Amino acid sequence: QSTWGRKGGRNQRSEAGNVGSSVRVLMAKLDGSPLLRREFPRFLLLLPPLLIFLLLPPRGRGGRYDPTWESLDSRPLPPWFDEAKFGIFIHWGVFSVPSFGSEWFWWYWQAEKKEPYVTFMKKNYQPGFTYEDFAPMFTAELFDANQWADILSASGAKYVVLTSKHHEGFTLWGSKYSWAWNSVDVGPKRDLVEELAKSIRNRTSLRFGLYHSLFEWFNPLFRDDYASKFKKQQFPNVKTLPELYEIVNRYQPEILWSDGDGNAPDTYWNSTAFLAWLYNESPVQKTVVTNDRWGAGTICKHGGFFTCADRYSPQHLLSHKWEDCMTIDKKSWGYRRDAQLSDYLTVEDLIQQLVETVACGGNLLVNIGPTHDGRIPIVFEERLKQMGTWLALNGEAIFSTTPWRAQNDSITPGVWYTFKPKENILYAIFLKWPSSGTLSLGEPKAILGKTKVKLIGYEESLPWISMGEKGMMVAAPLLPFSKYPYQWAWTLQLTNVQ
Repeated sequence: QSTWGRKGGRNQRSEAGNVGSSVRVLMAKLDGSPLLRREFPRFLLLLPPLLIFLLLPPRGRGGRYDPTWESLDSRPLPPWFDEAKFGIFIHWGVFSVPSFGSEWFWWYWQAEKKEPYVTFMKKNYQPGFTYEDFAPMFTAELFDANQWADILSASGAKYVVLTSKHHEGFTLWGSKYSWAWNSVDVGPKRDLVEELAKSIRNRTSLRFGLYHSLFEWFNPLFRDDYASKFKKQQFPNVKTLPELYEIVNRYQPEILWSDGDGNAPDTYWNSTAFLAWLYNESPVQKTVVTNDRWGAGTICKHGGFFTCADRYSPQHLLSHKWEDCMTIDKKSWGYRRDAQLSDYLTVEDLIQQLVETVACGGNLLVNIGPTHDGRIPIVFEERLKQMGTWLALNGEAIFSTTPWRAQNDSITPGVWYTFKPKENILYAIFLKWPSSGTLSLGEPKAILGKTKVKLIGYEESLPWISMGEKGMMVAAPLLPFSKYPYQWAWTLQLTNVQ
């Protein structure tokens, strides 16, 4: 307990808080004034030490983060994440064995008793077959971590996030807190997290991250806590939190992607205490990034970067760093044997989503679902390598960019903007080649004698005409389609525009 909780401390705290609030209001009113900038050091000398302490941001009070959202949310997001823009999500687990319908197979079959899942089990498995019986079939005998690392690297992505444990509770490492329900004790008899982490770090420049589900659908301890309306905290104390400390200390992930609060508040999960440790003391304290799924009510409100919802695509600029997590299979995050070709997003779909997301200040996390035997299905491999081909030329318009004053064009649909302020380079990425031979841009204003326009991958500068306040018109090179420098989307590099 804080010393403020001692006798007499409550009133002291209230009074100090009121005074501190008043001073902060005064500071806010004076902020930016030449007088304040000139006199601020002298101004501090006039304040009691307590008020100086209250004026400091939470991180400034001893250099540590407190287990409160106010303090934790003040932590600057490590810059690498905003620069990275593009990551790969991997959903892999026991659900990859039935590989039918969705990675939520167990819940839909046993809890909701959805007809397609019940019928599937009746047709294909003997009576009495349980979900736990799928675990020995999760064999991963064809899993080659080096091959996975090479495929992931070929995508052009900058980070990868693996499901260390989904809502089914099965861990892809030999967790001592998940006895007989992990990949070392059952199935592959291998530490899959460790193998992939090593290959990613040894063979690629990707940052390695882990997804972890807070709750587990059918864990008796969680169900008992749920029945008590979360007055009991058995499950987080003996399962969730020990697992989180275990994976951070053992694998040192630079992305910790939390999910699955089970409708329990963050106080039940003791999330703020864990995050304070993560930011203050963990082996990844300086570089780790976290998301916003740390308990009911925290999503899109607290955390390092916001996800807000699955497949979140606001299509406008947000004030907080965000990520769109989405999946190539439009109907499932895990691998599905019953998927149709039309269920998969095309590379054009993926590039469009990447461009729109980055233009609006977000990152894109694209999901794939491997098979039970450890293969990345060919359709996912093809999409990832197509993305890598496009990014090999156009990556300069994606990575380490910032949103521009306009996210998309006001005249021509399907044109999105990114910007590099230091170089003063504007990128206009267009998703459809102009059939007229010219591309009208309503947002950038050309400067006669200074503005230059180039098509990335094409050597010569492109001619343009200024339209004054209505923007500019750029002439596309007259090339047969076979001579285009690349496919799917194209990028103009504009220098010296307003």
